[in-house]
Amino acid sequence: MEKDNIEKLFIELQGKFDNEEPKQGHQERFLTKLNASKEVVVMASQKKNNWMKYVSIAAAIALLLTVGLFQLDTENTIDEQVAEISPEASKTQFYFASLIEEQVKELKSEKSPETEQIIEDAMSQLKKLELNYSKMEQDLVNGGNTKLILSAMITNFQTRIDLLNEVMIQIETIKNLKHTNDANYII
Repeated sequence: MEKDNIEKLFIELQGKFDNEEPKQGHQERFLTKLNASKEVVVMASQKKNNWMKYVSIAAAIALLLTVGLFQLDTENTIDEQVAEISPEASKTQFYFASLIEEQVKELKSEKSPETEQIIEDAMSQLKKLELNYSKMEQDLVNGGNTKLILSAMITNFQTRIDLLNEVMIQIETIKNLKHTNDANYII
């Protein structure tokens, strides 16, 4: 209802709005008349907030520069740097890492009192190999012999896979021995 009244009001007043700019010198004439009647009014300076404008512009520029410098300073992770040096190494790392992860899950699923010590030893050896791999990644990023380091990294992955395969064979042997021993004691 009110919307209709407002629209009606604007329709009635259309063309009757004063939207003209005052003539030049209007403010001075007005202040002169006002001063003559009260003799107290002093015109305020229009430049009172100019320094505030410059300070805010300077602060905005400083903020943008700071953000820009932080964006430029952020270093890539070692994995990203290795991928930049050798995209093939990154793909190989992904492949081997997923393969090793699957084998570790399978290894952990075989955990029993008989195999617990073997699995713990294997996990300890894997951690050592992972630390060596991390050192090789750092050497690669720091500008070492790329071909030699990449070859060593692949060998490291192959060693981890061989270790896991060997442990799985040992676990199967233990399970078979236990099954054989259990079968011998069946009456």
